[in-house]
Formats: sequence, structure tokens, C-alpha cells
Amino acid sequence: MYPPELVQPMREELTSIGFEEIVTSADVESAIQNEGTALVVVNSVCGCAAANARPGAKMSLDNDKKPNRLITVFAGVDKEATDAARGFMVPFPPSSPSMALFKNGELVHMLERHHIEGRPAELIAENLKDAFNEHC
Repeated sequence: MYPPELVQPMREELTSIGFEEIVTSADVESAIQNEGTALVVVNSVCGCAAANARPGAKMSLDNDKKPNRLITVFAGVDKEATDAARGFMVPFPPSSPSMALFKNGELVHMLERHHIEGRPAELIAENLKDAFNEHC
């Protein structure tokens, strides 16, 4: 587990733009299983989360169509919530950072770490925007 003071700025990169930080499995289940769409970002302390994932998630919101809910869990910090979110992402193996779009509780789009690491934030944003345009 990482110290709270270390991860707080990383949390705020997403919560400051409208993501809801979820820390319990019950809240994850409720958020994902609701009607409509939900983008779940599994946040991380790694460099690709800082350089690619969080900026890409932020840029993706500059789009006409957006998910109804923006959710984030923090890998290595909020174990219960992260495990619950990853349970909804099966058959994809756990990875962080990662991003998943759900529609009416069904996984409809997934970005695993290998889709994020080494790719520019702009490309990640475009990938998400395409998914939003198709499913939101």
C-alpha cells in the first residue's frame, strides 16, 4: 500500500475533472451495474498512468458524447474496490493502469496497460472518444 500523501495528487488528477473515487466493492457494483454508461479508470502510481492514462482520460472528456458516470479506483491503495472493478473486467487480466467502459452493466470497451504504456495520451483519448461515440 502506498502512503496517502503520495497518491493524493494522483487521485486529484481524476477527481478534479469529475471522476468519483470509489473505495468499496459495494459502491463499485452499484456504479457499474446502473443503467447507462460508466467509464472506470484503474489508477496507478506508475509513469504510464501519469504520462498517458490520466491525461488521456482527461482529454477524452472533450467530446460530445460521454459516459453517464466517471469512476476511478486506485490499484495498490483501494484493494477492495480495485478487486471488485477487475472482477467486472474479466476475461481481461488485472492490469494498471487500465480503463473500461460499461453499458448497462456490460463491459463494452477495454484498454489494458499494454494499450496505454508507451502510447501518447492523445491516442488514448481518441480511442476512448471512439468508444464513447459508439456506446454513449
